[in-house]
Amino acid sequence: MSVDKRVLLIVSGGIAAYKSLDLVRNLKNAGIAIRCILTPGGAQFVTTLSLATLSGDNVYEDLFSVTDQGGIGHIELSRDAGLLVVAPATADIIAKMRAGMADDLATAVLLATDKPVLIAPAMNIRMWEHEATQENLAVLKARGVNVIGPEEGDMACGEYGMGRMSEPDALTNAIKNLFQGTNNRDTAINCKRNQKLAGKKALVTSGPTHEPLDPVRYIANRSSGRQGHAIAAALAQQGADTVMISGPTNLSNPIGVTVHRVGSAVEMFEACKRELPADIVVCAAAVADWRALHPTDEKIKKNGMVPTLELTENPDILSSLSQSKSNRPRLIVGFAAETGSVVDKALDKLARKKCDWMIANDVSVGTKTFGGANNTVHIVDQNGIENWPEMSKESIGQRLADRIADHLNTNHD
Repeated sequence: MSVDKRVLLIVSGGIAAYKSLDLVRNLKNAGIAIRCILTPGGAQFVTTLSLATLSGDNVYEDLFSVTDQGGIGHIELSRDAGLLVVAPATADIIAKMRAGMADDLATAVLLATDKPVLIAPAMNIRMWEHEATQENLAVLKARGVNVIGPEEGDMACGEYGMGRMSEPDALTNAIKNLFQGTNNRDTAINCKRNQKLAGKKALVTSGPTHEPLDPVRYIANRSSGRQGHAIAAALAQQGADTVMISGPTNLSNPIGVTVHRVGSAVEMFEACKRELPADIVVCAAAVADWRALHPTDEKIKKNGMVPTLELTENPDILSSLSQSKSNRPRLIVGFAAETGSVVDKALDKLARKKCDWMIANDVSVGTKTFGGANNTVHIVDQNGIENWPEMSKESIGQRLADRIADHLNTNHD
């Protein structure tokens, strides 16, 4: 097995360590070799024997034990892998990575490596939201460390919120994507490809918005967020400092992307304004056009009469950003999810919204665009119409990121 197809997995101490067993199994099934380092904390949750059995390789634990390491030191461990993965990545090991500490085998390997690193944070919500943790993560991202997750949900401590480690399937896909990021099989992964957007800030909106009618009902649409997430991931791979404002989705956070989760259109608009200035904005979210003028604090009950809903327009995020007299990004890209005559409607929308490009796609019944894996888009700009064939949403994201990079690097105004 070549070095570039081997993962060195560091399992640190957290209840999410049990997910590392499924991750090891997934990677083996995908034909990726895996070798594990188990920290003392991680050993409180999973056993050396379990990891060794599933990985089919030695498990390394002690920085100073030649016997345990089978003669392999921390430098050789990092050299023999194409990618280092820390899952779970606790607040403690994240802090040690930021500080450059090397007081055990795991941190010594992380400090000694020149290979790409992917971390999957997992911790209590209060630890995750603490200023120290967020600052540590920001520093690691600036150094090129890839981050996936965490997710929102129930926690072992009984609380609910951000802090759950990404699921093994999502981690497996992220690892596969990182390995696919290089065309040179004699070198390790180049996570950000050619860095054509290095030094640029990109803002992407994704997913639907949920507009509450009462505490249990809302107005929404069928957007899965997959296209917006794919665009954000592709821009990050091109080197952009990428922020994604996402409505409610079931998708994992793209690696290398700073994600802010919101619910409503108003929340999304406010979050976008806070992230300005930016060089690039891609408004891929399917924002609800209307919201209830007077949402109720209690559930609307059936009483034999059909309730009357009074609606009001939501803020037009794309138009507001495009027509801003201050902080207008250099390139603003909108989406036109239409049914019938999609290109004509996109041309009209481009003129009304005053953005730079409009991406038209057909979301009619039967197209399976909403919630599906593929998309067919048409790029409308001042130069005309560019029709793209049907392809995966991930491929569209990569092709769009390339088009954006070429445009910005050609037009320096």
